[in-house]
Amino acid sequence: MKFQTPDKQELMNVSALEHDGNMLVIKGKIFGAMPMTAKLSPAEARAGLKLLTPKMILFLLTFLFRK
Repeated sequence: MKFQTPDKQELMNVSALEHDGNMLVIKGKIFGAMPMTAKLSPAEARAGLKLLTPKMILFLLTFLFRK
């Protein structure tokens, strides 16, 4: 999975999702070169859910089926 900047440059390439206890571990490379491991706690994931609006939830439900 790749994240891109607005000008289509690769920002981050996620190569693996794992778990370490209750933490979600995201492994990948930033800017195609620097290895990175990030950990997401359940509290931070819940905080992220607060960013979802009904319109965003609808978008995410249809996101995978778009061209």
